[in-house]
Amino acid sequence: MFEFSTDMSELLNLTRRTARLVAALAEDLETLHAVRHSIAGGGTLFDLGAKCEGSIEAGIRLAEICLAGLGRVSLAAGELAGMSWPHLQVSTDHPVLACLGSQYAGWQLSAGKFFGMGSGPMRAVAAREEVFGKLGLRESAEEAIGVIETGRFPDEAIVQIISEKTGVAPDCVTLLVARTASPAGNVQVVARSVETALHKLFELGFDVRRIRSGFGVAPLPPVAPDDLKGIGWTNDAILYGGRVTLWVTGDDESLADIGARVPASASPAHGKPFHEIFEEAGRDFYKIDPHLFSPAEIVLINIQTGRVHRFGHTDVDVLRRSFGLPS
Repeated sequence: MFEFSTDMSELLNLTRRTARLVAALAEDLETLHAVRHSIAGGGTLFDLGAKCEGSIEAGIRLAEICLAGLGRVSLAAGELAGMSWPHLQVSTDHPVLACLGSQYAGWQLSAGKFFGMGSGPMRAVAAREEVFGKLGLRESAEEAIGVIETGRFPDEAIVQIISEKTGVAPDCVTLLVARTASPAGNVQVVARSVETALHKLFELGFDVRRIRSGFGVAPLPPVAPDDLKGIGWTNDAILYGGRVTLWVTGDDESLADIGARVPASASPAHGKPFHEIFEEAGRDFYKIDPHLFSPAEIVLINIQTGRVHRFGHTDVDVLRRSFGLPS
């Protein structure tokens, strides 16, 4: 029988891994249709789709930066509603660190008229969220790198907040931004299929350290004409089209018990396009059942017993309505 370690501390080098990806991105700005800016008062900003055009490749780079270089993101051929349709796939052998330690958008950043949810390894440097305390994760670094889904440029006030919470000098703060309604923003949100599964399991009280690897795939929606539609389409891609496989350790009884509560269909809010759910909630995310945010289908493979557990289902009809596809 294999022995499995749950000590993740030796891998906490999220910032250094991400810095290499950002350096490579900085060399390819022209081909990515991206732009670099300096932030007044200190800090560097990479616009991959907030005010510039961006690109699909910029979104793939952005998603891998969110994963701190511990995951791979790529386009894959697929089918949707009887048509050839691009899908986005993500894989990682370090799902807790990549998804919960970095990719999850768990840092609320607000100053003046600016509001955005922060992802990336800067979260592990600040380590202010509950997930870091429960999992015993924290990173010491001399720079802070983060991703914000926004159409606005973060200013000096946002950089100062990040600097204060991380202990990193403002000049060493790097932020990457893209709005939802952009090619890059579209990609980086849909690349969160595995992350949503892990976060749901974490919220349900499952010991996520049992999860060894993850693979997810979801249809890539059209680039929306505005951010509101973009939020709806990208959520629907995961809620009704996302399929995630997780390789786990431990007993099968606990997997069978918790599995049915993981897919999006376990929520009573499930069953209609997200923009309708959002409108019914008065456009207030906090009034939506938090258990809705999960992939449509999840497969748990026990690498110690060989048992396979499958839960949930995709819903092409809702995706067709959401994306406006022909019948």
